[in-house]
Amino acid sequence: MTQRNLFFAAFLVAAISTTLFAQKTKPGQSTLQPPASASPKQQKEKEVLTPKMAPEAADLAENLDIESYKPKPIDTTTAPAIIAFGSCNKMEKPQTMWEWVNANEPNLWIWLGDIVYADTTDVRALTAHYKLLKTNPDYKRLRSKAQVVGVYDDHDYGKNGGDKYLTGKKGTKKCLLDFLDVPANNPVRKREGAYQAYTFGKGAQRIKVIMMDTRYFRDSLSADPTKQKRFLPNPTGDILGEAQWQWLERELTHNQANLTLLCSSVQVLSDEHGYDKWGNFPNARKRLLSLIVKAKPKNLLILSGDRHMAEISKMDLQGLPYPLYDFTSSGLTHIRSGLNETNKFRVGDMVVKRNFGVLKIRWEAEHPVVTMQVRGLQNELFEEIINRY
Repeated sequence: MTQRNLFFAAFLVAAISTTLFAQKTKPGQSTLQPPASASPKQQKEKEVLTPKMAPEAADLAENLDIESYKPKPIDTTTAPAIIAFGSCNKMEKPQTMWEWVNANEPNLWIWLGDIVYADTTDVRALTAHYKLLKTNPDYKRLRSKAQVVGVYDDHDYGKNGGDKYLTGKKGTKKCLLDFLDVPANNPVRKREGAYQAYTFGKGAQRIKVIMMDTRYFRDSLSADPTKQKRFLPNPTGDILGEAQWQWLERELTHNQANLTLLCSSVQVLSDEHGYDKWGNFPNARKRLLSLIVKAKPKNLLILSGDRHMAEISKMDLQGLPYPLYDFTSSGLTHIRSGLNETNKFRVGDMVVKRNFGVLKIRWEAEHPVVTMQVRGLQNELFEEIINRY
């Protein structure tokens, strides 16, 4: 262990010890508050300590905080009334959004990728990032009260823009599933890719959550030499791979839920920007939309991340008896620079502020009424759209 890593490991031990002492002596006090003697600079250092600088520190954190590592299998017996979701979370930036996520008392949290920004297939370094997040006091509070599911995007998959040719992807998949406490006997452990599905609740008020893996089987993209866009489209390329397509068709077709959340790490509907999107693979996007029409799952809503902003897109898809929404929430710790972007499917505003998404679900018999909210620091409400299915 280098002298620099020893310094940061020792720093984390002191920080965690102080937090645990504060929790014991002053119940209810925010663990994000520094001691009275701590300077703003010291508090910032505590918040942004990163395992990129000291992977050994995360090992020490685990030893000091066994509670964070008790397995928590997914409980699907009750349909969640409040679902929160988000993406793009850099561990070297302040983890201040969790307090406001918790204020909504979600029953389910959905990760839509870039859970951490490790950008490596070194499983020890990636695990160190996950460990640091898992021992964050406010994230621990969320995990103690809500079910947690999710999938990676490129920065936690292993490489910015990573695709099916990434060496080491089996290891990063395992790190993700370990972080999410996915049991060893879950089918996702035995197959290629991290795609998963869960059905919550019983009877007429069931909610199905389907998480697609948009990285493990994805074909490659080329950079735009004109730099007008980040990528050039791949007209014949695929995103899901044939095995995942067949699985997805089964999940959508043999589906007894009256609300289905189809989760994608990148946007499905928005198609005019030049960044990551299903539109970079036009044949795959067309196939996905056609499959949704063919399967006709009751009341499907798409959730997406990646874009470092939030927006809600809406498409009236011929053959589908309800409007198709794509609710994007991205930027738990950071946002994009540009404030404007064309999206002919957008309803409401594009929110270029740190944010998370909230779904509030109530039922009128078997019909869900879904309130879509974009929220941020101080639990500020930026956008709200209600859809009665």
